[in-house]
Amino acid sequence: MNRNPSRRNFIKTTGLAGMYAAFGSGFTTVFNTPAAMRRVGIIGLDTSHATEFIKALNSTKQTATYNGYYVSIAYPYGSRTIESSYSRIGQYTKEAKENGVTIAGSIDELLRNCDVVLLETNDGALHLEQATKVFKSGKKVFIDKPAAARLADVISIYKLARQYNTPMFSASSLRFIEKAQQARNHSFGKVLGASTFSPAKIEASHTDLFWYGIHGVELLYTVMGTGCVSVSQTATADTDVVVGTWADGRVGVFRGTRNGKHDYGGIVHAENATVYLDRYDGYVPLLKEIIKFFETGTPPVSAEETLEIYAFMDAAAKSKASQGRNIPLAKTTL
Repeated sequence: MNRNPSRRNFIKTTGLAGMYAAFGSGFTTVFNTPAAMRRVGIIGLDTSHATEFIKALNSTKQTATYNGYYVSIAYPYGSRTIESSYSRIGQYTKEAKENGVTIAGSIDELLRNCDVVLLETNDGALHLEQATKVFKSGKKVFIDKPAAARLADVISIYKLARQYNTPMFSASSLRFIEKAQQARNHSFGKVLGASTFSPAKIEASHTDLFWYGIHGVELLYTVMGTGCVSVSQTATADTDVVVGTWADGRVGVFRGTRNGKHDYGGIVHAENATVYLDRYDGYVPLLKEIIKFFETGTPPVSAEETLEIYAFMDAAAKSKASQGRNIPLAKTTL
């Protein structure tokens, strides 16, 4: 038994002061967590997704919603070559610090000081190298879109995750639109076909739709499921239209836009209803799924489905390069 109350109070006070020094404004978040502290490390402060996740997880009002997970540390890089990404790093690093996040000097330092990882680097070309370090640590990881810049790297990432037995998944936030999930679960009867749309800005270092069209393509797969066998693409300077044929004869269409309103959505043709995917709920549904994944180790989307999504986009790029020829999807079996 401690017979020295003064010493006990001194240790308690200085311990809390040390925690405040370590976490800054995030200090109150830590001590309002409903369960044991769960430290999230973020790799990549070159995307608004990182700052949105930090604000949500490190808010004292949200600790119950996210089961005590908070962002304790972040490594800023992140792209060093894509101007629209690296130009944000300074501001997003400043915002991270203001939310109590420690800035790491390397991924290795980050991995020593977190329990789970959000790989948020906007530049998919860096994901294979960065993810490999995480897999070797054995820490569960969510990899934000795009999973990688090329199909071969996406396949390698999933193979390495399996090799190191490290739970992971990658997904767009559009996957968790409520009506899309209802359609996927056959709430309106069997899905007979669908058309989705999203912006499809192109980044030269990435396979065309990987950079941004991934959002609308993943929404298409959310409602259609796997089983696409071939695609053809019509492309102009401002628009991509990709038509996929599924093995059971169903047809799914993705429209990518590069002008006009920056918007997302779609139409699902089901047995019992025509369903309009016209309400995007932001990042919260995705973040809830990520936290559930961190708790259980069970991904909300399978490796097989994600790999087919990227094979779909890779085939679309090949179709575009061959003036719209129908292209079979590459085999992506792990």
